[in-house]
Amino acid sequence: MSAQEDTFISHLVELRDRLLRAVVAIIVVFAGLMPWAGDIYDILAHPMMQALPEGTRMIATGVVTPFFVPMKVTLMVAFVIALPYVLYQAWCFIAPGLYAHEKRLGLPLVVGSTVLFLAGMAFCYFFVFGTVFTFISQFAPKSITPAPDIEQYLSFVMSMFLAFGITFEVPVIVIVLTKLG
Repeated sequence: MSAQEDTFISHLVELRDRLLRAVVAIIVVFAGLMPWAGDIYDILAHPMMQALPEGTRMIATGVVTPFFVPMKVTLMVAFVIALPYVLYQAWCFIAPGLYAHEKRLGLPLVVGSTVLFLAGMAFCYFFVFGTVFTFISQFAPKSITPAPDIEQYLSFVMSMFLAFGITFEVPVIVIVLTKLG
């Protein structure tokens, strides 16, 4: 085997180890949060529940939906909690291949990106959801009773979190593009 192949294989082994560490961290946090999966979902559903008419509840149309949707939400929360460690593992894999001036930008960009993404999610949760759900419930005809499905709600929430998280990344993108000229 040539030296080039050895280097390639060692990089693959390093990547596998870093990915495995990141996945194990997410699984450990997920396992720790599992007893509160229902409560975590209730927190996520709070803006919708506030906007629904009194006595109205969300529904689950699938057989296993009441089990899997809170698990998905808990996994998402576990990923967000483990994100600093996941990004640290990514940094440890990438950093050896960077120049010194590139390494200096790495930590501020990773921290800034994380904080801004979380800020986008928080903005969406605390400000956007309340406004959107209240508007939708007030706009609905009085002849219907809204009963949102928890799986569709989760899909909507994830899309909105991703959209606002990415939107809040614009300053980081501008900085990177400026540094690249």
